[in-house]
Amino acid sequence: MSVEGIGARVLRKEDKRFITGKGRYTDDMVVPGMKHAAFVRSPYAHAKITGIDTEAAKKMPGVIGVLTGSELKADGIGNLICGWMIHSKDGTPMKMGAWSPLATDTVRYVGDAVVIVIAETKGQARDAAEAVDVSYEEVPVVVNAVNALKEGAPQLHPEAPGNLIFDWDLGDEKATNDAFAGAAHVTRMDIVNNRLVPNAMEPRATLGVYDAAEDHYTCWTTSQNPHLARLVMSAFYNVAPENKLRVIAPDVGGGFGSKIFIYPEEVICLWASKKTGVPVKWAADRSESFLADAHGRDHVTHAEIAFDKDNKILGLKVQTIANLGAYMSLFSSSVPTYLYATLLSGQYDIPAIHANVKAVYTNTAPVDAYRGAGRPEASFVLERIMETAARELKVSPAELRRKNFIRSFPHQTPVIMNYDAGDFEATLDAATKAAGYAGFEARRKEAAKRGKLRGIGMSCYIEACGIAPSAAVGSLGAGVGLWESAEVRVNAVGTIEILTGSHSHGQGHETTFAQLAAERFGVPIDSVSIVHGDTDKVQMGMGTYGSRSGAVGMSAIVKALDKVEAKAKKIAAHLLEADEADIEIKNGDVRVAGTDKSLPWFQVALAAYTAHNLPSGMEPGLKEGAFYDPSNFTFPGGCHICEVEVDPETGTTQIIQFVAADDFGKIINPMIVEGQVHGGLAQGIGQALLEGTHYDDSGQLLTASYMDYTMPRAQNLPSFNIMTTETPCPSNPLGIKGCGEAGAIGSPPAVINAITDAIHNNNLTMPATPQIVWAAIQAAK
Repeated sequence: MSVEGIGARVLRKEDKRFITGKGRYTDDMVVPGMKHAAFVRSPYAHAKITGIDTEAAKKMPGVIGVLTGSELKADGIGNLICGWMIHSKDGTPMKMGAWSPLATDTVRYVGDAVVIVIAETKGQARDAAEAVDVSYEEVPVVVNAVNALKEGAPQLHPEAPGNLIFDWDLGDEKATNDAFAGAAHVTRMDIVNNRLVPNAMEPRATLGVYDAAEDHYTCWTTSQNPHLARLVMSAFYNVAPENKLRVIAPDVGGGFGSKIFIYPEEVICLWASKKTGVPVKWAADRSESFLADAHGRDHVTHAEIAFDKDNKILGLKVQTIANLGAYMSLFSSSVPTYLYATLLSGQYDIPAIHANVKAVYTNTAPVDAYRGAGRPEASFVLERIMETAARELKVSPAELRRKNFIRSFPHQTPVIMNYDAGDFEATLDAATKAAGYAGFEARRKEAAKRGKLRGIGMSCYIEACGIAPSAAVGSLGAGVGLWESAEVRVNAVGTIEILTGSHSHGQGHETTFAQLAAERFGVPIDSVSIVHGDTDKVQMGMGTYGSRSGAVGMSAIVKALDKVEAKAKKIAAHLLEADEADIEIKNGDVRVAGTDKSLPWFQVALAAYTAHNLPSGMEPGLKEGAFYDPSNFTFPGGCHICEVEVDPETGTTQIIQFVAADDFGKIINPMIVEGQVHGGLAQGIGQALLEGTHYDDSGQLLTASYMDYTMPRAQNLPSFNIMTTETPCPSNPLGIKGCGEAGAIGSPPAVINAITDAIHNNNLTMPATPQIVWAAIQAAK
């Protein structure tokens, strides 16, 4: 490890501009002639549009244009799509209802976009939007996924009778039933995973610019994957040919999955720019984010787990109803299927698993990936039922897990995944030791003397990151490949530019990606620049989500670095009149091993571009590109332990300690990893204790502001005790597994397990607010 290379705790390069207010976000972008947009959104959850009167709005001060869905359709703009095909167990394809970027005849959730207004200022646009008169005929509403499947429920889409999108199976049902038939004990649970709003720090925004002279479009947007946005808007939405569309995602203030997708606003603003002849910018306010951003989670599950007489797991049955909201978002179908059911084996050697998932339309905001995307839902089901089983069997939750751990790798699960490496006992041992797990009962008794209810809970999670390989996910229905690209350019003076298809929106790529070059060539990271987020600069890439930047994005960079190193060594060997095999690069010098013959790095780079003395037949320059398609997923895992005290008089929960022991494989920058874990834990604990999205029976969002939707604050969180073990991943060149989602996956079940242990009532839903906990305490009396 060099001072700034792999494994070094290097301060983030990008933070200087962020903490000094010098970041450049989409809403900071200003272009000549730019105007502002506001949307007229449906105030009803389900209604027929019987008329739209825009005349009054068009006459208001500053108004440039007022555009409707009928005009958009007349110009050939396509419907939004879901890009991952799922087939029901009977072989029929999923039922994708039509989603027009601007609703034309029916609105299906509160916040559905109906009209766009473009004006000189944002205030004028909003005022004019208020003057648009949309006539609606309300029709019956359904917001609960279970109710949406009942006979006679209101129907959202003619394409999906009974509101059923798909009825999907994974695993061997007969083998699982046979395993249950021989069980000595079966634990059964009904489990709800609450709906969440992602709440990225920066609300979504977009700026669409049409250049009539060049017949060219430019879209600035808050996206986690601008290349995919360009591809989809070109190939499916008919906005513009791909070579006529540039998509730029500048600094992005958080995403957590909610900015993977292409939303109606990007499409509409680009179209509106051409229609009106002016650049069109839209920036959401926080209320719009609550209404119109893709939500996360929202599962209702019945689970059963079977054990033999020695407490070894025999089988697992899971039945889940997944609420996908009013429309199918871009990757929504994959979340409750291949990102969920494939992880139901967890860290355990389970011989037989069968999962059934029914995805359902309701009159709520669309649901898609949110930090973890299916993996938190799977871990919550498995870790809640494991803890419950331990209580029913009257054995230690830690030891029941230990007894059932997978110990031999590679390990083929019954639900597709093949785990390549892991040491689950190492993280369990590290966590239990750090938490003082063995001495907990003494602490419980001491708390009882103070009138407090003390509990402890754990979760042993696993997740799948770096979703791959492309051929495999393609066979499972993915509409795109999940490789990554990179290009390494060494300039004539030895500075380095790394172009990556990954996108940074808080992960610290400008630091960690530079550390790879620092490690390889011994150059300072300040001489390494990272270029991303612009489809005109980076040829093609698949963006950042699913903790893929390290395992996939960095692996592509490593492949390109390998090629640069090989060429640099050929040049140096020629200049130093040495054998290529004897050339080494260390501390910024290129030298002949075992001698004092060397050249500074910049001189080798300069020689590549002056081209005065290159090996025969070698092309000038020092620039190489690479694509990397992983051979397997990566499988981070860990053990989280939460200890709480509950006030029985108020139901208030205080987290006394939280221990997280994680195995992320090789770590590039420990400081950044710690920050990622802290953030994930805050979001997971927020889900467990505070956050919850609620609609009333008419489909009105009751939690549409921070007055009603409770975000975690410093007072809700303890000082985390985090640590890592290391089992390198064998399927990528760096041994990286990924860390971005772990905290949000492992923490919710640990928190709920701790509270239920404290109050001696296992029937507890998230968020475990004081009111809900107090009611559970009373019910247990």
